[in-house]
Amino acid sequence: MEKLRLGGMALQNGVLVHGPTSWGAAVRLPDGSIKSASGRKPTVGSRMGLPFVRGPVKLAEAFAVIPAMKRGLPEAQLPFERPSVAVAAVVATTSASLLRRSPLPVVPREVATMIASLVPALVALRGDQLTSYHGAEHVSIGTYETGERTAKEHERCGSHLIGPLSLATVAAGALAELAPARRRTTARFVGAIGAVGAAVEVFLWMSRNPEKPLARALARPGTELQRRLSTSEPSNEQLEVAEAALQACLAAERAAA
Repeated sequence: MEKLRLGGMALQNGVLVHGPTSWGAAVRLPDGSIKSASGRKPTVGSRMGLPFVRGPVKLAEAFAVIPAMKRGLPEAQLPFERPSVAVAAVVATTSASLLRRSPLPVVPREVATMIASLVPALVALRGDQLTSYHGAEHVSIGTYETGERTAKEHERCGSHLIGPLSLATVAAGALAELAPARRRTTARFVGAIGAVGAAVEVFLWMSRNPEKPLARALARPGTELQRRLSTSEPSNEQLEVAEAALQACLAAERAAA
């Protein structure tokens, strides 16, 4: 079978892997055994391939996998189920609201708001075993793609969206401020979706041109995030769980072919 383009997500107690049409997940149960499950990926609308549209659609599809995975594998523990993430979300929302009403100039205000919005995600990336399972996810997928044991960092990790998404979000927020006051909320919503679409297109360009200085510069925040915060070296037991998730996904893809 031809190598598939895979993505994934670390769980607090395991790994989720998804391919073009299917997903597979595995967790380590309290008794030490591994439980896995798989299924078809939900689709959000049609499979749009239009530039700037495919980004939000693919992101929506990636999030739609999560409830399907929870139904098939209820033992899976999601990163954002922790109380600390809920607290961080409340703090971030409150901070963003206060910043919107602050007298700061537009661009510094949008930068500060964007930074505040990242707090819940950064908190979600931390956890007792989460960073190790994140590393296991990368090693498992990278080894499948290359045939050799790879590092805990992966060039297609969603963290590499941080650079282009941050710039696009600040630009969209600043442009939304030019809209009439009564339409500013709508402008911000449309701008946020447009920022995701633009960021994904830049991310795809970065993936095709990793040697370009601009691509390296835009990837740098995500690379440093992986190295310093969101991934750590996995144990053999965690790699075993990641491999079980990978094989469950591949088996589902073969069955769907």
